[in-house]
Amino acid sequence: MARSPVAQTDDTRFEEPILQIERKIEELSAYPASDGTQREIERLKTSLQSLREEIFGRLSPWQKTLVARHQRRPYTLDYIRYLIEDFVELHGDRGYGDDPAIVGGFGFFNGRAVCVIGHQKGRDTREKVTRNFGMPRPEGYRKARRVMDLADRFGRPILTFIDTPGAYPGIDAEERGQAEAIAMNLHRMARLRVPFIATVTGEGGSGGALALAMGDYVNILEHAVYSVISPEGCAAILWKDQEKWKQEAARAMKITAQDLHQMGLVDAIIPEVPGGAHTDAAMQAQMVSALLEEQLSVLLSMGSEERIERRHAKYRAMGSFLEVVE
Repeated sequence: MARSPVAQTDDTRFEEPILQIERKIEELSAYPASDGTQREIERLKTSLQSLREEIFGRLSPWQKTLVARHQRRPYTLDYIRYLIEDFVELHGDRGYGDDPAIVGGFGFFNGRAVCVIGHQKGRDTREKVTRNFGMPRPEGYRKARRVMDLADRFGRPILTFIDTPGAYPGIDAEERGQAEAIAMNLHRMARLRVPFIATVTGEGGSGGALALAMGDYVNILEHAVYSVISPEGCAAILWKDQEKWKQEAARAMKITAQDLHQMGLVDAIIPEVPGGAHTDAAMQAQMVSALLEEQLSVLLSMGSEERIERRHAKYRAMGSFLEVVE
């Protein structure tokens, strides 16, 4: 018997009670200040905090996907702004051109020189088009590899921030060697001598995400997702109806941070501020910073050969199968 899709009430409306309280707070804040108004605002803020914790504590996999895609979610440049001092961005792959969908460069993290690379989606329509909605072309991945090479040469730890629907699937990208560019990144990341930490901050989409994510540690934010295909794409292929079955696909694919951590595909889940990372980017960045500093300390205590062996063992151990002998 065919399974029925999950109820269609499991959608973006889960945030509506939160938005209603936020609107009330905004309206009251516009009134002249008074003790009564201030007390009501404080009461609403307390209710808002409790409601956020309640709602975001029971999100479905599809709802987590929507949160991971939230248009106000912090992107790579936001984390750079909060965590990296004196950042200098590098451009171009020295072969074709520059790809704004990937940001890469050098700066200082807690006083330590590091390399930072990540996807950038864009906020408004113009920037989204410029950044190609965070979907890199081959020159973006080759730029990332060039920056990794520099980091490896000069002994700079690498921090990557992953948030992409996937690599751009256009004809021009295929003509310029999209698959080869991603494959070469995987090959290069496996041999890096410097510490390498990857953090999935939003969407981790397929090879487009993996091309920056083969780290010594792979972290994921609490409401981020990481998968080989989007729930809509999976539903369209398996059930020929992405709108009807996308929620069931999200559930079946085990794409949430909790599922991935249980399967050993990510090393750590970074808690999000109540209501999701988009409600307080500065605080979220500090929560990310604390774990990165801890992990960097561990990796820097190892020699380069030990890190490479550890990295190889980590990825060789992924995946398991059950052999039944009759």
